[in-house]
Amino acid sequence: MADVNKVILIGRLTRDPQLKYLPNQTAVCEFGLAVGRKFKGSDGAMREETTFVDCATFAKGAEIFNQYMAKGKQVYIEGRLKLDQWEDKNGGGKRSKMSVVVENFQFLGAPGEGGQRSQQSGGESEHDASQAPQARPAARGPAPQRPAPPQGQPQAPYDENQGPQFAEDDIPF
Repeated sequence: MADVNKVILIGRLTRDPQLKYLPNQTAVCEFGLAVGRKFKGSDGAMREETTFVDCATFAKGAEIFNQYMAKGKQVYIEGRLKLDQWEDKNGGGKRSKMSVVVENFQFLGAPGEGGQRSQQSGGESEHDASQAPQARPAARGPAPQRPAPPQGQPQAPYDENQGPQFAEDDIPF
């Protein structure tokens, strides 16, 4: 069986995103994410724990993320875990850090709180940021057919994208 490295998180930014550029001019946006969890402890009391996660998104997605996100805003992310290891410069031995490489994200909350845009990151590729894949459009089947109203019944206005449109007086509850 193949290995799987997939992370899905919803959380709030712990700091403003930081946009940088690699030597090959690929954009990198780094940010911290706080993910909360509520659970019942062994004593029956409700408890809360927060996990802090370092994240990075790349290419065009990084520029979009930096433009629209700020500390405290909520976001949904999909990505993969990445382990960085290095030698401490001060002779402290080996160091390591686990982070998430964001491959897809969606802003959550009201439009003023992060909007509803979705974007895929270009990943950690070596190609030009302008070649980053764009967000996938939602799969759409054939347009729904409007059913014919029963004889003698008034017909509600119909919007192709939203379906029948009713006035408040038409709704029986």
